[in-house]
Amino acid sequence: MSCLLCTSKNQAEFPAEIMVHFSGTRNLDNPGIMLFPKLLVCLDCGFSRFTVTNSELPLLAASPPRHESLTLGI
Repeated sequence: MSCLLCTSKNQAEFPAEIMVHFSGTRNLDNPGIMLFPKLLVCLDCGFSRFTVTNSELPLLAASPPRHESLTLGI
């Protein structure tokens, strides 16, 4: 698969730890959710992406942010 930004095939996958925090003062009591995805990084332009696993996705769905979510239509 090519990079979505620059179409390069020079990409590498890295293990990652990502802490998802919900923004705003209403979420101060929410400690966040730790995810462990594989990060796909384009080594030419730096564009990066990851996919939340099926086992981690329910954690995000059970703790929706207490404000309007932003979504990208890709």
